[in-house]
Amino acid sequence: MAMFGKKKSESSSSAKGMSPIGKDLSFAASEAYKLLRTNLFFSVPPGDVGRVVGITSSVRGEGKSTTTINLAYALAVSGKRVALIECDMRLPVLATRLEIDPTPGLSNLLAGLSAARDVLRESGLHKNLKVVPAGDVPPNPSELLGSDRMKLITETLVQEFDFVFVDLPPIMAVSDALVASSFLDAMIVVVRQDVCTRGMLRETMRQLSVVGDKVIGFVFTCARAEKRSYYYRRKYYRYGGSYGYGYGYGYGYGSSHHRSRSDKSGEGSTSDANH
Repeated sequence: MAMFGKKKSESSSSAKGMSPIGKDLSFAASEAYKLLRTNLFFSVPPGDVGRVVGITSSVRGEGKSTTTINLAYALAVSGKRVALIECDMRLPVLATRLEIDPTPGLSNLLAGLSAARDVLRESGLHKNLKVVPAGDVPPNPSELLGSDRMKLITETLVQEFDFVFVDLPPIMAVSDALVASSFLDAMIVVVRQDVCTRGMLRETMRQLSVVGDKVIGFVFTCARAEKRSYYYRRKYYRYGGSYGYGYGYGYGYGSSHHRSRSDKSGEGSTSDANH
């Protein structure tokens, strides 16, 4: 019996019509990601080694994978060395979005079937951005993510890269993201308007608090234009901000003690409808 199942990946033609990434972003969306990049620098300042930042959501369809790619790209163009690891091994999409070979990848590396040099690929977006795709779909993603080998991989990457971004599965779908929190320095939660309810987000934060709350902020996607000004609300946080842009990206930032809530909005929608 084969250890790995057949790769679940969309055809390259199905990628057409998805949210733009990299240099294909509009000016407004690009500026929004630059703002998120700046907020990340304040929340997770560079140190002697790189930082590991996980990006997740409550449920599927909130735009976490699109957000991960574009934030990693924003840092890469600023001169930072960035590695992007796809830890959503059950429903991987990065290989399709970036048009790279899906295997071998993280699952193959964690299972001892591939070497690190074989899974770390050029992203095709920028020379400073490297990618580790999910690889073949394994029968035990949670066990692989919780292994000592996974911790060793991230510890090795932070010696070579300024930031390591980890694209995680949704919190309410599977336990993988909770397991992965042990090797993260920080986590960002993507929230899509009209998809994630307050109850879902509340449950997501409850689950994250159980494993040690490392959330530094929120990315609000597919926001509408009714409200789009800078704001300050003592009820929810001591200091923070949220910004709305023409393409519906709103960003919150802060530490676990000074956390912002991103519920202001911009116009339109460019978030990936599937991930």
